[in-house]
Amino acid sequence: MSTNEPETYSALDAPEYAPAQFVRWFREVAPYVHTLRGKTFVVGFGGDLVQAGALNSLIQDLSLLTALGVHLVLVHGSRPQVNEQLRLKGFSYQFGRGIEPTSPEALECAKEAAGEIRLDIEAAFSQGLPNTPMSNAHIHIISGNFVTAQPVGVIDGVDYKHSGKVRKFDLDAMKKIISHGAVLLMSPIGFSPTGEAFNLAMEDLATSTAVALSADKLIFMTKNSVLKDLQDNVITEIAREDADNLIRQGHLDEDTASFLKHASTAVKRGVKRAHLIPFELDGSILLEYFTHDGVGTMVVEDTLDDLRPATVDDIGAIVSLIEPLEADGTLVPRGRNVIERDVEKFTVLEHDGIIYGCVSLIPYPESKMAEMACLIVNPDWQGSGEGEILLRHAENKARALGVKRLFVLTTRTSHWFVKRGFVQGTINDLPTEKQMNYNRSRNSLIFIKKL
Repeated sequence: MSTNEPETYSALDAPEYAPAQFVRWFREVAPYVHTLRGKTFVVGFGGDLVQAGALNSLIQDLSLLTALGVHLVLVHGSRPQVNEQLRLKGFSYQFGRGIEPTSPEALECAKEAAGEIRLDIEAAFSQGLPNTPMSNAHIHIISGNFVTAQPVGVIDGVDYKHSGKVRKFDLDAMKKIISHGAVLLMSPIGFSPTGEAFNLAMEDLATSTAVALSADKLIFMTKNSVLKDLQDNVITEIAREDADNLIRQGHLDEDTASFLKHASTAVKRGVKRAHLIPFELDGSILLEYFTHDGVGTMVVEDTLDDLRPATVDDIGAIVSLIEPLEADGTLVPRGRNVIERDVEKFTVLEHDGIIYGCVSLIPYPESKMAEMACLIVNPDWQGSGEGEILLRHAENKARALGVKRLFVLTTRTSHWFVKRGFVQGTINDLPTEKQMNYNRSRNSLIFIKKL
């Protein structure tokens, strides 16, 4: 090769700033882009994000999401700013986490703080910064009296005065605004039918908004409230029931427990996903959505009750799931005798006595690898994340067996696995035993994921 010729790389091996690296990145995020349009995201953040100077970068990332067709609702808080106003006016009283009484003086401080932050957000959306997602952007942001509030009242003899809670929303107006591509901004002040103002908690308002709109996602931008395991690794996904158990154990700090409780409540009441994302990490909301594992903690409804090991009584149902895919060439023919022999390697999804999904895990202990096969969901049951449930189960089962790499062979569904963190490999990457049994006539693509 001439020394004057440019060096070329494969997309997978490219250095960070090589053109092929951009191509790889663009291909990896493309499947996520397809799923964005028309989705409703409710994003809640406190005054601490504004105080930390993270507002502009967040707005730029949110502008990108709106450009991709997301219906966006922002719910902001103002607790640090209210406390600062109280301090400057000579009051020793400070708001903490949870519901507390709001005096007339504190309500005025809450109004001032909410108005100031609302203007900061509107200004951030109005700046057309060159070389940023805001370049040439014309994003309308609309706020208003969409929340009818009611007083918290007297609890255990304590009058909570101007502290309020959501009574109802003007949903027709809210949906009309976001359907036209505008960003809806909700401030933590609500009004009664008589015009009285009430101080609302951002977390409660965001949760109630997400539930009322049947949002696809509720996202809390937090300072440091993601969940971590004993090795200090982020717990990227947790079932709602497990989240509730963590809260009941009482070991979480106050902020994390509060955000997790609201995320769990939202999912329980119909919101598809709820996220706790660290705002101090630049671009965290994009990393959470456009990468498979994300950077925060996602709370999902616990649907694993339908998941169980297969038994010999399930062989007929498994065969009925597999046969159509064998017939069209998606799966290699196995035969009933093979299913009977390997039934203990299968897991099934069952609901009301009907088996509607399955997956098989075949370990290769010497190589610390395992093959995931026969990941199938009945077409009539697809569309609610059942494939994700089976994949997550197979990954967890493989980790428990000490497996370091999970592989699949596929001829039809490579994009599905790439979207979920699998990388294309070669025959030489497979365990020796699998290499010997590889069906070269099918020429299946090999995808591998590090666990």
